[in-house]
Amino acid sequence: MPELAEPHHQERVAILLSVFNGEHFLREQLESLLVQTHRSWQLYWRDDGSDDRSASLLRAFGAGPGKGRVCEITEPFGRLGAMRGYFTLLVAAPPHSTIAFSDQDDVWLPEKPERGLSALAAVPDHVPALYCARQTLVDANLTRLGLSASFVRPPGFPAALTQNIVTGCTAMLNRPAASILVRSLPPSATLHDWWSYLVVAAAGGYILLDPEPAILYRQHAGNLVGARPSRLRRALRALRRGPKPFMALLRQHVASLAATPELLSPAAQESLDQIAAALAAPPWRRLSALSLAGFFRQTPLETALFRVWFLLG
Repeated sequence: MPELAEPHHQERVAILLSVFNGEHFLREQLESLLVQTHRSWQLYWRDDGSDDRSASLLRAFGAGPGKGRVCEITEPFGRLGAMRGYFTLLVAAPPHSTIAFSDQDDVWLPEKPERGLSALAAVPDHVPALYCARQTLVDANLTRLGLSASFVRPPGFPAALTQNIVTGCTAMLNRPAASILVRSLPPSATLHDWWSYLVVAAAGGYILLDPEPAILYRQHAGNLVGARPSRLRRALRALRRGPKPFMALLRQHVASLAATPELLSPAAQESLDQIAAALAAPPWRRLSALSLAGFFRQTPLETALFRVWFLLG
């Protein structure tokens, strides 16, 4: 196993939190940070235009129990949305830190950063890597509902173009992955977790999937995304939405990745070129792209639906 630049227990973790009207659940998330087994962390946060007490709670936390470990990012001011908000925090974080994304309404289990660091420590120092984990699903009152869906098929590229399997509030990035991500050009419609997965996978990096839950993932009416429903319900929702939104985002992802070829591995560049050419061609000429290794979703049903949409959308 390669040695880290610092001892494991001293590895600095930059926790990124973009908050928007999160006062109702925010306190419990912040309290869960204080009991982490890994003590070397710093919280970087920005308010995304809240009209509640979110910012006041975070400033009080920084002046009180989190004193010396909390940094507010104030520029740019106002509503950016999840992708731009987290990207702003990523750029502001120290380049020598391991990155951990955080939501405002969950509760971290005590060993969450520790487990992520242990997984990332097995990756060669120069290789980008993204760690993510399953979640224990809970309701608004933290009553257990079950576990998030298990990982079925291996992650990677071009699979990352077809489906996001990374839940952002569990994700951690090593230094090479964060360095690549800040040089990328995310499309406006994507989310920070999917884009992180895409960029690291397309760079030939490691995607490390932890089958054990790392957080209590709160499900409530205000979730931006929330846990994935059952595979059958997910397929039915996709059918109701139709192919347009999915194919529009797929095209944006392809174009944004193609805009920074220096970040891509040779294998990913070859696959991306073939997919881009197929998307510009009539439907009957797209079949060859579907034969690319790894160009699938997590289940056969989802993959079949994706293939129909890819051919027709």
